[in-house]
Amino acid sequence: MSAIDTAEPLEPQGDLSLLLVDDDEPHLARTTRALEAKGFKVACARNLSEARTAILIAPPAFAVIEIRLTDGQGLSVIRALLNHRPDSRAVILTAFGSIATAVAAVKLGAVDYLTKPADGNDLTAALMGQPLASGITPKPMTAHRARWEHIHRVLVLCNHNISEASRRLGLHRRTLQRILAKRAPR
Repeated sequence: MSAIDTAEPLEPQGDLSLLLVDDDEPHLARTTRALEAKGFKVACARNLSEARTAILIAPPAFAVIEIRLTDGQGLSVIRALLNHRPDSRAVILTAFGSIATAVAAVKLGAVDYLTKPADGNDLTAALMGQPLASGITPKPMTAHRARWEHIHRVLVLCNHNISEASRRLGLHRRTLQRILAKRAPR
């Protein structure tokens, strides 16, 4: 247990039903244990169809959602959740963080956007709308990372149409494809 986990625990109260949507089994198990230790009543979904079914049966007060799932984008879970329970609070927890997806998630109604790994204290703080328990501040973005983020934001705005994005960016289509095939700079 780290020093962060031994910090004074946050005490959520009221309806503590929570839907955890993630297709990574080990992470799902770890996060479930951490959130149950904080008092949440966790229901798990491993894909979009399980998440939609869980929302239809009993819309939870809270949700922690992975962006990339095996059968689609987790952003659609936010939309479905807020349609069935407008007062619910959804947090995106992803290993594939980018500014474009963070903006899209917040526009859809997510209350926070965290990148993996996040501990139980950080998740609880995000769900309750409090400052992160870890106190970690993000590092400033490099110029290469800012360029990469801009390219991906334009690509999302073009609905992932490579030809349209290349026109808007002033890049040749193949150049854009080569850039997208590379790993994200740090």
